[in-house]
Amino acid sequence: MSQTVQQKIEQLRKELQQHNENYYLLDEPSITDFEFDSLLKELQDLEAQYPEFYDDNSPTIRVGGGITKIFPTVQHQFRMYSLDNSYDYNDLEDWEKRIIKTISEPVEFVAELKYDGASISILYENGKLTQAVTRGDGFQGDEITSNVRTISDIPITLKGDFPERFFMRGEIYLTRKNFDKINKLREEEGLDPFMNPRNTASGSLKMQDSGEVRKRRLSSVLYQFISQEVPAETHWELLEKSKEWGFRTSDHIKLCKNLDEIKEFINFWDVERHHLPFEIDGIVLKVNSLQQQRQLGYTAKSPRWAMAYKFKAEKVETELQSVSYQVGRTGAITPVANLKPVLLAGTVVKRASLHNEDIIKKLDLHEHDFVFVEKGGEIIPKIIAVNPEKRDAGSKEVQYIKNCPECGTELVKVEDQAIHFCPNYLHCPPQVVGRMIHYVSRKALNIDNLGSETIEQLYREKLVENPADFYALTKDQLLPLERMAEKSAQNIISGIEKSKEISFEKVLYGIGIKHVGETVAKKLVKNFNTIDDLKNATLEELCQVEDIGMKIAVSIVDFFNNPENILMIERLRSFGVQLEKGENTNEVVSNVLEGKTFLFTGKLSLFTREAAEEMVEKHGGKNISAVSKNLNFLVVGEKAGSKLKKAQDIGTIEILDEQQFLDLIEKQ
Repeated sequence: MSQTVQQKIEQLRKELQQHNENYYLLDEPSITDFEFDSLLKELQDLEAQYPEFYDDNSPTIRVGGGITKIFPTVQHQFRMYSLDNSYDYNDLEDWEKRIIKTISEPVEFVAELKYDGASISILYENGKLTQAVTRGDGFQGDEITSNVRTISDIPITLKGDFPERFFMRGEIYLTRKNFDKINKLREEEGLDPFMNPRNTASGSLKMQDSGEVRKRRLSSVLYQFISQEVPAETHWELLEKSKEWGFRTSDHIKLCKNLDEIKEFINFWDVERHHLPFEIDGIVLKVNSLQQQRQLGYTAKSPRWAMAYKFKAEKVETELQSVSYQVGRTGAITPVANLKPVLLAGTVVKRASLHNEDIIKKLDLHEHDFVFVEKGGEIIPKIIAVNPEKRDAGSKEVQYIKNCPECGTELVKVEDQAIHFCPNYLHCPPQVVGRMIHYVSRKALNIDNLGSETIEQLYREKLVENPADFYALTKDQLLPLERMAEKSAQNIISGIEKSKEISFEKVLYGIGIKHVGETVAKKLVKNFNTIDDLKNATLEELCQVEDIGMKIAVSIVDFFNNPENILMIERLRSFGVQLEKGENTNEVVSNVLEGKTFLFTGKLSLFTREAAEEMVEKHGGKNISAVSKNLNFLVVGEKAGSKLKKAQDIGTIEILDEQQFLDLIEKQ
């Protein structure tokens, strides 16, 4: 039986890897997304049922889900140098002259797009992805392997005649389309949009939950092979070989014989870059011959055989017409400059974020100033300077508002920060609406067909003021709304009714307690079975929960001290919303670990920490968060540190490796 299961698992892995290659590398998908997801789900179920067949190169690794608290620092075997920058053709001519002085034979160059993202170094051993490390300071970076494995166009397993051990360097980035999707979701949930794809890609790589990283749909381009033994004579050949092994390299490269051909490539992309589906901020030029590269060598900071030509950030001058202020779901106030419309980088710009009061003061912004607006790497334009020569003599300084523009409440400034916020979170309209949008969002109650526009309409009509009001809605109340048909109204009512089945942890996340995100909500539900248990918890009891500090604990206590919040909770209860842990939340399949406590430490390779903790609970055991005399078993992965030492010092704690933990479940 086990052999048949193993064969099925291996067949599914092979099939899914081929479909991944067809989709991401060949751009020739052979099955639908639904069919792919069905195969992936089948493999996930089999791997969960038979953990003994775990393989860290399985396509299911793409799904992620592991939680990484600390990213270990790793030394780069080969330093990741930065590139010298040039901003005009004089710099390039000087660079070419320096090369010609050293190299007495003809020199070819490879011109490539300079993707605007986060640099990465990926180690492959025996055709398997074994480690991924950020650039860091060039000498060492953060190990983020589990997150990089979720990026679909980075191969986990190679094909063809590849070297035994080598590094691939490249860039992780976000396409404009996926960046816009992320921001649309954030706005629907009442969160502030991200500023640009580059910072969002970089930040995504350091998220603790690899499952969330996968949802960001990051992309990659690999552009440099690094090894002690190189199976080619030129950089161009290495790029061609990399494609054969399964890597995604840039489609936009050119072999140039001289500076004139380089200039032609630069001029073309300086215009065409605005039509690309991703951001670039320049062109990278490399000497093609690897022997010539070795001859040229390195300075203290950069290779002499490469140069980055940076495009100048586009900027225009226009008039500031007014400053308005937006209120976010959390009450944070964002000032926005309303501008006389002007064409910038292919789009008409009418508004620019001013971020906060400090920026306004730094710019010395006056009413009706003429300002310089830049796009550069920012999707959202920003004001970079003021033209004081065009300022009217009687022009007044822009004064930051004192009261909320929506409800009139006096604003509060966060100490040691530049942020102002409106404290009237229960009655300030954008905060009220934002909280309800958050409640119905996909990660919370996931109420289909109840979008932000509909919620705003319902609020304007005084039909809803907090999440509990959704459950009192009737179809007759919905039908008179603009663009509301019979079917749409019924779908909303059905979606609201279905949300009563949503688990307690999602409800807890959805009601919008400040600082209680998805992960915190899960940890609270593990420790407090009902909303009443949580409501009655003391600060001390809350702080004993893993990852709950005083800031979160105070926020929870404050929430339940407010009579309006208590009334909302009671109304949710009366409508049948789940406010306690369900029977199937931690379904027990055996009692072999009953009465035993477990803690996992180090880098786990056979399963994620979250999956391990679920196994403990399903077999009747209990997870605890710290090494103490109450701990029965410490399960250690690679690089186990202080927890292992402390357990050894106590002496009564049994120490297991991952396989011994699985054997413990099987044997008993």
